[in-house]
Amino acid sequence: MRQAAGDQAIRLFEARNGRDAFVLRNYLTRSKVPFTSTLVGSGATRVGNLDLTGRRLPVVVFPDGTVLDDATPTDVAGYLGWVSPPRRAAYDLLIFGAGPAGLSAAVYGASEGLTVAVVERDAVGGQAGSSSLIENYLGFPHGISGASLADRARRQALAFGAELVLMREGIDRTFRDHEVRAVLADGSELSAKAAISATGVRWRRLNLPRETEFEGSGVYYGAGTSEASACVNRHVYIVGGANSAGQAAMNLSKFAARVTILVRGPSLSDTMSAYLRDRLVARPNVTVVTGTTVTALGGNSVLRELTLEKGGRTTRVGTSHLFVCIGGAPNTEWTAGTKVARDSRGFIVTGVDLTRSQLEQWPLERAPFYLETSVPGIFAAGDVRSNSVKRVASAVGEGAMALTLVHRYLIEG
Repeated sequence: MRQAAGDQAIRLFEARNGRDAFVLRNYLTRSKVPFTSTLVGSGATRVGNLDLTGRRLPVVVFPDGTVLDDATPTDVAGYLGWVSPPRRAAYDLLIFGAGPAGLSAAVYGASEGLTVAVVERDAVGGQAGSSSLIENYLGFPHGISGASLADRARRQALAFGAELVLMREGIDRTFRDHEVRAVLADGSELSAKAAISATGVRWRRLNLPRETEFEGSGVYYGAGTSEASACVNRHVYIVGGANSAGQAAMNLSKFAARVTILVRGPSLSDTMSAYLRDRLVARPNVTVVTGTTVTALGGNSVLRELTLEKGGRTTRVGTSHLFVCIGGAPNTEWTAGTKVARDSRGFIVTGVDLTRSQLEQWPLERAPFYLETSVPGIFAAGDVRSNSVKRVASAVGEGAMALTLVHRYLIEG
């Protein structure tokens, strides 16, 4: 069993090291959906009272007895009633991304009477939703998991009347004449008077051969919350030196026999919070190895070994789990073909950071507001924004600030 739950839990039946099942486990964990997971041996035709003849794994069984073959996150979300078409064609505000910044903007926008739709292509919570424990967020002295924080924010936004358009991806956006138009992957078309991009970041990859092949079968990105219980009595490795790597190590060390953090530089990152550094040093089964990079991944259908390079020398180490926590690349592909300016790393540029050349086609007499992009009425908040502070609290604050600036825009133009 991967995760204990009560009688109302979803039951997941999966093949060992199945990548599709990992995606589903990760989605369920981040969405705070109780589930149990059972490994199905090769050739098995029955597990307990479930007949697997002719069924395709992963199989999901709901508490009411409904069975889904070859289940995906979208299938589960649809069955749970989380996927539905937008209720309106036009809104006051569209928010893209349901991470801390997007949910914050939704709460404040809806509570102040705006019609708000939040478009999210994956689980609510964004990258923060995969964090095992956020300990330095105001008001939670004992910490809170990213998934729990996201779930609370989701329920709060819905209570104020915000609409969550989940498991949807925007495939086209146009901005003209003070109107935003968006086309979603399912064909829905939405419009609004203003928009906030809170699309966040995606985990960076090592860009090694076979990395994609091993994703979900030994290579994981982020804190590994859904995989922690599978690491019991194992030696696991983490790549990265900032907060996300420290949080992953603290969480995994509760299950794994040994956790080794591989840091490319001479020490843990200066951006790692002091409390995390102190706790890592005090953790007896956590080791930090500096000046080291992963140069190759090995195994058959699943990860079996890493090749490490340190000081010009290479060594091979055996492991079944590698967690990659090396920061994020911005989700800004949607800006292609638009006039929304980005910096050299792909992050959205806003306010005073916009250069003269980036504002050559700015049509208004006033300067852009602090979180406004190079297109009037289009704002950015959170990790997707250039020069933002990559912290949950900062993202929440920027979401609230962006909403205030949206109000100004709607009044002043």
